Amino acid sequence: MQLKSLPLIESLFSEVNPIPVKEALNIIGYNFGIPRLPLVKLSETKKEILEKEINII
Repeated sequence: MQLKSLPLIESLFSEVNPIPVKEALNIIGYNFGIPRLPLVKLSETKKEILEKEINII
């Protein structure tokens, strides 16, 4: 199970915390909004990867 989850874990650590975590929660249906400044939204490329990994698990 851990090995299967590694791509998701890597995508959750692709940016500074809490950016990917907040985006992951938004993807699964919780409305956590965007990070406060100075943090910025997750890039579209990384968001697509994160969505793909969430849908696999």
